Amino acid sequence: MVRVLAYCINAQEFLEFTKGLSAVDEPDIWARSLDDQLLLWIDVGEPSVERVKKASRIAREVKIYCFNRKSKPWWDSGRAKFTRMNASYYRFDWQSIQALASLHQRTMQLSVTITGNSAYIATELGECEVAWVRLT
Repeated sequence: MVRVLAYCINAQEFLEFTKGLSAVDEPDIWARSLDDQLLLWIDVGEPSVERVKKASRIAREVKIYCFNRKSKPWWDSGRAKFTRMNASYYRFDWQSIQALASLHQRTMQLSVTITGNSAYIATELGECEVAWVRLT
């Protein structure tokens, strides 16, 4: 669900989901130009410093969305290194992500409205709001 939310926040031409966990050398979401340049690399979770460094070398823009209980220690321990890289970092509120996950169904329709640093998600099972903060 976090991948879907990151996709919605960054909706643009050429944006697509990658193979996910089965392709460790790819981000969760990317945008490639018609001439196959990597325009946007989006990772969801808490990637290693080496992974972010690699992404910032090969993509024009890199965005990282962290969201779970490990995100604060991850950021605190790597902040000095992460801020030297050409990447943007965001943190979703963990309780909001849990509320969003509770709306998941195998097949579902959802409506997403984004305003500022907040997304309002409505599904057949209910609705929730997910806010995020920019870490850099």
